[in-house]
Amino acid sequence: MSSSPATATDGAVVVDETRWPDVARPPAASWLRTAVAERVVRRALARLPLRVRLCHGDGARAGDEILGRGGPLLEVRDPKAFFRRIGTGGLIGFGESYMAGEWEARDLVGVLTVLAERAATLIPEPLQRLRAFWAPKQPAAQRNTPEGSRDNISRHYDLSNELFALFLDDTLSYSSALFRGFPADRSLLAAAQHRKIDRLLDLADVGPGSELLEIGTGWGELALRAAARGARVRTVTLSHEQRDLARERIAAAGFADRVSVELCDYRQVTGVFDAIVSVEMIEAVGAEFWPEYFTTLDRLLAPGGRIALQAITMPHDRMLASRDTHTWIQKYVFPGGFLPSVEAIEQLTAEHTTLLVADRDGYGPHYAETLRLWRERFTERAGEVDALGFDAVFRRLWTFYLAYSEAGFRSGYLDVQQLLLARATTEGTAR
Repeated sequence: MSSSPATATDGAVVVDETRWPDVARPPAASWLRTAVAERVVRRALARLPLRVRLCHGDGARAGDEILGRGGPLLEVRDPKAFFRRIGTGGLIGFGESYMAGEWEARDLVGVLTVLAERAATLIPEPLQRLRAFWAPKQPAAQRNTPEGSRDNISRHYDLSNELFALFLDDTLSYSSALFRGFPADRSLLAAAQHRKIDRLLDLADVGPGSELLEIGTGWGELALRAAARGARVRTVTLSHEQRDLARERIAAAGFADRVSVELCDYRQVTGVFDAIVSVEMIEAVGAEFWPEYFTTLDRLLAPGGRIALQAITMPHDRMLASRDTHTWIQKYVFPGGFLPSVEAIEQLTAEHTTLLVADRDGYGPHYAETLRLWRERFTERAGEVDALGFDAVFRRLWTFYLAYSEAGFRSGYLDVQQLLLARATTEGTAR
């Protein structure tokens, strides 16, 4: 991933046109569409607790325009490009504008939190009803068929094990930790990740002799913790990079005889298991395949068994509104990804399986703190990210992704849930 032949955007960010074609220059757009977008965005920004500076000159502040009611500063360095991108691509354009350096915010999380808190009302209701006509549609190429899932997962998790190791803790856990208190401290992140894992294993009643299936290996930390309890673990992933490193870590810990790490789609797993655990994997399933995901869990669970899921969730009404929309996160970070609501999970299990949601617990603020620690570490190690061959646009992309996610949890727009699924006849399901 190099940054060779490049063009400059606003003299600030060097953009490789081959690597980032949609970032290198604003898209072609009709005057009318851009004008409507500018009018809508200006009216929205004027009502927000933000200070928005639209820069209209060669750096002289006298010609700048200020919008908003005060708060974190959002500085739009190229208003023409900013409004054109939003008019053409909506939130995709908003994210690409940041990647291109056309807007900046010293308190990026603060700005994005204000926007996330008002996600349902930023666009006027009449325009929201026309969403199907103006919002970008999900590309067919990102459907999570067995073949599509392999490609989608590889685009994120096979970027580089070394990249993830730069900002994750020593457990290489890439999901929300569970802290004892706030503010969270980086020195306690590994312990907080173990607390999260142990809580899930307890929820699934994993102990000596348990036959455990893990869907979504990560880099193997949960499988290691389960094996240390005396369980036999089969863990499946679609990431070659994760599989290889997880196998190395498991062998180094002396658990190769208890843990099998396989490159396998969840739909292709056979057998019956006492316990199933899956951590933040349902987000990669895709709404189209949720029924198949839950029927697969039902098929693989032994009588009396328990399933522990950790899932990022969003409000049900927003899930329904955005179900067919192609988003910036899907285009650049998690192709094919989509977040469920708690209501959707409950409906799907009731309609398609013998399972029910026997218990659940949300702890979104813990994810906000986890993401803050990752983001700060990623920023601190920018030079090492560069040394791995990732360019400035990639760093802005990932900074925006981590801040955007953190803002989602800080605003309450997103939550993270630990859910226990069991059959209606299973007793003692409450924690």
